Amino acid sequence: MIATQYKITLPSDYNMDIIRERVRNNGHKTDGFEELKFKLYLITEKGVNNNLQNSYSPLYLWNGSNGLNKFLFNGYYDNILNSFGWQKVNIGIPLIDTTTNKIIENRYLFQVEGEIQPQGSLNDFPDKIRESITTIENTEYLVIYSPDKWKYEAFYFLNDLTKVSGKRGVIYQILHISQE
Repeated sequence: MIATQYKITLPSDYNMDIIRERVRNNGHKTDGFEELKFKLYLITEKGVNNNLQNSYSPLYLWNGSNGLNKFLFNGYYDNILNSFGWQKVNIGIPLIDTTTNKIIENRYLFQVEGEIQPQGSLNDFPDKIRESITTIENTEYLVIYSPDKWKYEAFYFLNDLTKVSGKRGVIYQILHISQE
């Protein structure tokens, strides 16, 4: 599995209804996409849920590289290039995935980032991450890591934002979820 995300920062006065309309008209195009476990069409809005900026930040979880390669190199990603210019696509490797097809019922994604500190052994590291990340009861989540940066990100699927009240992280609105 491979996780990918590009984060497009938009001007603070950007009309986010443009992104909502874009997703309303095009989000269905990745429904059932080859090897795509899910694609989350995510936004943040400046001043909403303590966010400091407007952004469009789709998150993908791929079951294999063929689907990702098809998306990037067969014209699908050109829609992003044509609308927003060249974007860096962040890559992560799933470490813990508790998600099911029920994620489609959620309206928010809460993201927490952390660093993987140098250590003498990475033996049992998934257990250490499980113990160190925020626990949110009855919430599906995904943890990905990037060994080139030695960082990890935990993503929690939510409807009730009171579950993350007072916690540090980014709250995204989910506009659409495409699934395999």
